[in-house]
Amino acid sequence: MNFLVTGGAGFIGSAVCRHLCANPAYRVTNLDKLTYAGNLASLRPIENAHNYRFEQADICDERAVLEILRRDDIDIVMNLAAESHVDRSIDGPGAFIETNIVGTYRILNAALEYWRGLSDERKAGFRFHHVSTDEVFGDLPFDGGMFVEETPYAPSSPYSASKAASDHLVRAWHETYGLPVVLSNCSNNYGPYHFPEKLIPLVILNALDEKPLPVYGAGANVRDWLFVEDHARALELVATRGRPGESYNVGGNSERTNLGVVEAICDLLDLRRPRAGGKRHRELIAFVTDRPGHDRRYAIDASKIARDLGWAPREDFDSGLARTVDWYLDNKWWWGPIREQRYDGARLGRATARPVENAQVENALVGNAPIGNAPIGDARTERSPAENAAESRKVTT
Repeated sequence: MNFLVTGGAGFIGSAVCRHLCANPAYRVTNLDKLTYAGNLASLRPIENAHNYRFEQADICDERAVLEILRRDDIDIVMNLAAESHVDRSIDGPGAFIETNIVGTYRILNAALEYWRGLSDERKAGFRFHHVSTDEVFGDLPFDGGMFVEETPYAPSSPYSASKAASDHLVRAWHETYGLPVVLSNCSNNYGPYHFPEKLIPLVILNALDEKPLPVYGAGANVRDWLFVEDHARALELVATRGRPGESYNVGGNSERTNLGVVEAICDLLDLRRPRAGGKRHRELIAFVTDRPGHDRRYAIDASKIARDLGWAPREDFDSGLARTVDWYLDNKWWWGPIREQRYDGARLGRATARPVENAQVENALVGNAPIGNAPIGDARTERSPAENAAESRKVTT
């Protein structure tokens, strides 16, 4: 079985490539444009595998995609190529429109032309698997509810709006042209090889550098966390066994407040890499102005994929987070060059956010100034850190 994985040098895509290549019956072509978050170092474990090939290309290049589909005799397309960071979408939405919407349109056209040229038997077995996010559903109240496959779309950010549009295009190509598609929507992923603009790796690496650990607002926003290797297993099942036209929600059943996640990382680092002088890593937590349009809560109901495809996560949040922290402690060769040359932890997504009260804090968050242990206010709520923390703990997870 021949797979084309687009965006395979990214966080989730590289996990999918590593997972698929462990099966000698699969051949994997990884197509990636290699933008800022694409990193071939994430493919080092399989770069010399007999069943792996890398191709640098853009999903917006319809002809190039079609040539690769034909050359490598592809059976399954797994489309993970996307701009994916909410904060970056606030600062520069154009790239998200181009890649996530126009790019999906282009690769759908290429897949459709390729599929139409297959034999009837090959047509029946072909799949176009579009990988999406739970953020297309908008947000949930703190006190209940979960996203199901039939939840109406209500995206809040330029990122989630672009992903919602791409999902609709994929469904339209199935309904209008008969292209056999499957879709999946996942909760927040975490794990090894995660680009350090995202919450968990950013907090780990800032803590190691003795930098402030930024928490938006009161830290009360809730996410369902999914270990990336569990997600890769789910995606294989959806791609190979999912029913055409169906979508599958994939979640980790691990809801946590953002503050709870940061505190859990701090506690693990206290055990594994203690700070000098007996200080606790929690002392580095800094509450900062919330980002615009910040969804309150995401929660995935993954009962359909469990029932229909037999999938369940193997890692709970505690075990997965411990594995993640240990990986970052042991693999500076991977993240060190990123922090030094590509992304130093500077805050993104501030295009319309009001500045926080303490300019010293914001300067420190982008590496411009040292910071002590002075109290840090939240300009949005005008509460102290202790009050913010107390408020966030009112949320049950």
